[in-house]
This record gives sequence, C-alpha cells and structure tokens, in this order.
Amino acid sequence: MTSKTLKNIFYSDMLVRFSHCDPAGIIFYPHYFVMFNGLVEDWFNHSLNINYAEFITNRHLGLPMVNIQCDFVAPSMIGEIITLSLEVERIGNSSIQLLAQALFAERARVSARLTICVNSFSTGRAVPIPNDLRHRLEEFKEGRLDPEAPSAIDAAIC
Repeated sequence: MTSKTLKNIFYSDMLVRFSHCDPAGIIFYPHYFVMFNGLVEDWFNHSLNINYAEFITNRHLGLPMVNIQCDFVAPSMIGEIITLSLEVERIGNSSIQLLAQALFAERARVSARLTICVNSFSTGRAVPIPNDLRHRLEEFKEGRLDPEAPSAIDAAIC
C-alpha cells in the first residue's frame, strides 16, 4: 500500500482485510481506531520524518488519544482499498487535534476528530510538545514539508 503527503494532508491506502470485518464483511467499527493509531505512526515516519518508535522508546514520551469524536457515514467492505487521511486542525501546548478520515472513491466513510496528547512515561502526565515536533507539525500544517525527503524509516533502513 502507498502513502503520500499532498500539501497539508497525509494519505495512506489500506486494504480492508477479513480480520477487520464482522460476519457481514463490514469493518467492525473499533478497528477504525486501531487504523487511525497506525495512521498517526505512519504520518510521523513518512511525513513528519520523526521515527515514531524512537520517539516512544528513546524519549519515553507517549501519544495517547485522549478524545475521539467520530461519525460513521457509510460501511467499508472486505476487499476494498480505503484511503486514510490525516490533517492537523490545531496545535496546543501539549495536545494536537487531528482530522482523520477513511475515504473510498474520494467519499468519507468515517470522519473522526482525534486529540492526541504528548505524555511523559515517567510522570504519566501531559508535557509540552517538544520543540522539534512542534516545528514539524507547524511545517506540515502550513504545507511546507518536502514530500521527496527520505522518511525516518527509510533512514533507519539505510
């Protein structure tokens, strides 16, 4: 599957698998939240060019979802390739509000506002967004990231 950044939106294609679905062949709705968490990881690695695994393991900072508002517009079926999209709506002191969508044929199947918070593993409390992350978030929101730059994952592989 492919992922790309166009201006200030990150896109990632995903095959709807049997493991995502209920007996009717429709995505069982909690799987969207797992998909959106994976989308945030991919966005960090491929668009923000910040290695998500290193952010978690080396910095001892988490990015839990602290609020989710979600509209389920239409079902997604087994075998379809949906496009997950992510854009930054607001950058706070310690939180980031994102708009995440699952699209098929350019129409929203699911639309969710996700609020993630930078959290310290040592204290279990919210902490200010680190300056390097804030800078990349602002660049992304303004559509100034270079989509041709090697991703954090590509750099780790080399």
